[in-house]
Amino acid sequence: MSEAFPEESFISHLIELRTRLLRTIIAVAVIFFCLMPWAGAIYDLLASPLIDTLKPGAHLIATGVVTPFFVPIKVTALVAFVLALPYVLYQAWAFVAPGLYAHERRLALPLVAGSVLLFFAGMAFCYFFVFRMVFSFIASFAPDSVTPMPDIEQYLSFVMTMFIAFGMTFEVPIVVILLVKIGMVSVAKLREIRPYVIVGAFIVAAIITPPDVVSQIMLAVPICLLYEVGILVAGVVSRPVAVTEHEVEVAEEHKP
Repeated sequence: MSEAFPEESFISHLIELRTRLLRTIIAVAVIFFCLMPWAGAIYDLLASPLIDTLKPGAHLIATGVVTPFFVPIKVTALVAFVLALPYVLYQAWAFVAPGLYAHERRLALPLVAGSVLLFFAGMAFCYFFVFRMVFSFIASFAPDSVTPMPDIEQYLSFVMTMFIAFGMTFEVPIVVILLVKIGMVSVAKLREIRPYVIVGAFIVAAIITPPDVVSQIMLAVPICLLYEVGILVAGVVSRPVAVTEHEVEVAEEHKP
């Protein structure tokens, strides 16, 4: 019986994981099929920052035979996943939370929620500010004899790269807080290496973004500012936690 118990526990965890994954897939699929009638409008909304900067008469083109069908479908699927993300993360949290200590749950839940909000904030900043400024800047250098007509699939690849870059950039405060919480670095050390972080931010921006000064600056500056925010928050949350965590761990060890 003692050997069967771990196996039964493992199987029950697998069953619960399968159930949570199925719920996640169903939620994304339901949202996706509800959005399908507006797939074209969703892509037009995504492309509007670029369309607004094109010359009169210019438009996006599709170089593939099935591209006009599959690209809006891909965009709609991505939008469905983003809209379902709170439910997806809830399912992940419900699966993991029972195995965490009370102090770990108190820390993990705000960090997970904060990381999601920051990722969305990075995408929104990229869409509403970065795209319009970058596309306008690039269009201003186009000769009068050239009429840019970007391909819709290339545009989708570009915006997805930028969304991920800015979404991950806005996670800097979460990374800083975690590094301080797990004891890998102190707040004083983070302040000490600030000049290196600034240089690194501009190097990362130069690698990730298109080869224009505007997008590089608009990625590097948020990294620097969010790094400072992370230092401030880490300094606040790290002071009382050491004693509290120790007391909780001691209580857990002596629990009957």
